[in-house]
Amino acid sequence: MEKIQEIINRLEKVFPDKLELNFSNPLELLVAVVLAAQATDKKVNEVTQNLFKKYKSCEDYLKVPLEELERDISSINYYRNKAKFIKSACQKIAEEYGGKVPDKMEDLVKLPGIGRKSANIILYNTFGKNEGIAVDTHVARVSQRLGLTKENKPENIERDLMEQVPRELWGKFSNLLILLGRYICTAQKPKHFECPLYDLCPSRDL
Repeated sequence: MEKIQEIINRLEKVFPDKLELNFSNPLELLVAVVLAAQATDKKVNEVTQNLFKKYKSCEDYLKVPLEELERDISSINYYRNKAKFIKSACQKIAEEYGGKVPDKMEDLVKLPGIGRKSANIILYNTFGKNEGIAVDTHVARVSQRLGLTKENKPENIERDLMEQVPRELWGKFSNLLILLGRYICTAQKPKHFECPLYDLCPSRDL
């Protein structure tokens, strides 16, 4: 527990507790995380800059033909599948949740294109709820290097982290590790001597 708190204290001095995806409401974040699969946040933000001006509600996404939405996001990879996910998710939200993105894990993971990782991101960053720890490639790599888990599957890594990190810090911990992994603890040539966790890390000699 002390190590976890020290990790958070140090990372908070370097990184903000926020996503790099641009959004202003739960629907925008849901769309952004669907688009972000196998794409950079920078690219997603380029696309959503105009997308979010055109589409303000689930109804807006539903009333346009699929081909039009595909064109609007065509610079993102896998855009055809992502367009289908967005329209299908909006259909379910409109029919079952009154047009509002649900704020419960069990409801979010029923939406097309939304798995547990994405649901965790949405719940914490738009509703302030800590229902789990979002484990992406960055969180997985950093937590392994820090010796917080020996697991490889995201669900097992999440379980290990949830046992060590206080619940009220789950969302913050994920956000901070994502940024550490993106900019310092990179997959190739990690920047050891720039890392605020250097002396805490058992992998510092990699």
